[in-house]
Amino acid sequence: MTTATVTAGARLHVGFQNLSLARRRLYGGIGVGLEEPRVTVAAEPASGVESDDPLVSEYAARAVDVLDVPGIAVTLEERLPRHVGLGSGTQLALSVLAATARAHGLEPEVRERAPAMGRGGRSGVGVGTFEGGGFVVDAGHPTNRFTTEPPAEGDWTVPPVVARHEIPDEWRFLVVVPEAEPGRSGNDEDASMRSVVERADPAVADEIAGVVTRKLLPAAAEGRLEPFGEAIAEIGRKNGAWYADAQGGVFRPPAGTLVETLEECPVCTGVGQSSWGPVVYGVTDRTHADEAESAARDALADNGLEGRVVVTEAASSGARVRIDDG
Repeated sequence: MTTATVTAGARLHVGFQNLSLARRRLYGGIGVGLEEPRVTVAAEPASGVESDDPLVSEYAARAVDVLDVPGIAVTLEERLPRHVGLGSGTQLALSVLAATARAHGLEPEVRERAPAMGRGGRSGVGVGTFEGGGFVVDAGHPTNRFTTEPPAEGDWTVPPVVARHEIPDEWRFLVVVPEAEPGRSGNDEDASMRSVVERADPAVADEIAGVVTRKLLPAAAEGRLEPFGEAIAEIGRKNGAWYADAQGGVFRPPAGTLVETLEECPVCTGVGQSSWGPVVYGVTDRTHADEAESAARDALADNGLEGRVVVTEAASSGARVRIDDG
């Protein structure tokens, strides 16, 4: 019996390049793949779909259908926190797809099959980091395909990666996961995004384009930490201006208070909110990692919050696969 184990790191989503219908391409995600935290699944061929986890079962059923295989038994060994801004849905769905394919001796063809798994409908960052890790910018979708309603589920292609850079080994990403209401997902997220897109100021997209081309991409290519951090922080705040009405401010509570506190930390740069939050992130280096972690724990305590703090490297590769032939 072949067992395929797939493990993938979380991703941070800095923001989108454009949310206005007045520009030719919509969305265009910007993000970073992380080494930690991770999702890990193990899969064996079966005559049907077997899993103790309802969401894993849902994704496994899709994978079996997409791959046209008899069945799969999937065990969830490590779980990412759901709906907090770490890309848990995409990383789990693609991990289940890849494990199912590998257990049956097939190529997963993740990018091509992601839409059938319900992923990549807006941002392509999660698919891009699953494939290769690193810092990723995607091309977005043609605006005329979306108007005020997105295409039917699965009726899209994942946006291509237009820039990918390895993150220097000495950089560290501070990830703060406060115990708070989950970020938006599913139909609630779709409704919020439609509302944001319908009202989005195209001038903000033009400002972001300048930050991406003149600040962010050069800093990423040259491995310059502080300019990179300054650029992602600026992009995050400009995205927050689009979302302010939908989430109660430039950053949603309690992420906003954590961002304000961590911006005062002298060893952190690039502080922002990932996706709909409540995860807050920052960038530091190996030398100052302990100091940054301590500042994050203090920020939680000072704001009366419980939560988890992770200091991690960026992912230098995509998801990892191990095959065991029993």
